[in-house]
Amino acid sequence: MLGAIIGDIVGSVYEWHNIKTKDFPLFREDCFFTDDTVMTVATADALMNGGEKDDFIDAYKKWGRLYPNAGYGGGFGRWLNSDEREPYNSWGNGSAMRVSPCAWVMNCGFYGRTGCWPSNGWNTVTRSAEVTHNHPEGIRGAQATAAAIFLCRFYAEGHAFDYCEPWSIDELKAEIKKLIESNFGYDLSRTLYEIRPTYCFNESCQDTVPQAIIAFLESTGFEDAIRNAISLGGDSDTLAAITGSIAEAAYGVPQWIKDKAWTYLDEPLRDVCRRWQSKDIASV
Repeated sequence: MLGAIIGDIVGSVYEWHNIKTKDFPLFREDCFFTDDTVMTVATADALMNGGEKDDFIDAYKKWGRLYPNAGYGGGFGRWLNSDEREPYNSWGNGSAMRVSPCAWVMNCGFYGRTGCWPSNGWNTVTRSAEVTHNHPEGIRGAQATAAAIFLCRFYAEGHAFDYCEPWSIDELKAEIKKLIESNFGYDLSRTLYEIRPTYCFNESCQDTVPQAIIAFLESTGFEDAIRNAISLGGDSDTLAAITGSIAEAAYGVPQWIKDKAWTYLDEPLRDVCRRWQSKDIASV
């Protein structure tokens, strides 16, 4: 999930001041974490507490109220500060930016043996979205993001080696593009060059997730993926959080970037990150 957090931090200063270039300092002194980081951490916390519907609701309300000024959308903010526990039919990109921990509990061995998506882990992807974002577009955005992360884990981390020949990064990207277009209906045919001139702020899954995936598909490494996403403009921190969550699984994260991002987090957020890492939850 650190890839999502890094994308959020790097993109935080460009959300309302879009920059249509890849040439910018990766970390600025005025960078900060936003609701994307808080809710990604909340998702990990929910999974460590069981990953059931009430675990997600409790975690999102708990962590959201701990950080009331993190920059939540209007609908989520109202839900967060109410006693309501039912979803509100959101199609916003919040479901996709927070989903990455769910993709790391999906069982790679099961997929390698059967070719089927592991149902237990996949159910947490859907559950994490639909407790608030139960609109079909909100669920689709989370599922597409998680599918891309999972395929990157399976093929880029070496989990597939006992079942088939490892793929090159280009073969992996081709498979992700094929799967996302055929299973989720997103058009991934446009290039960043074509998207960038007219792309503007948009909080919907349907106009954020495809662009974030394309930013990964055109990347040459983790840092380049983050730069691709931010160079599009739009909802920069969320766009980069989604792209970063995919790029982490494909490339890993350079240690210096991990170390720098860590300095922007406070102790409660760091504590969840440490507990997540110590549980080695990705090995299931």
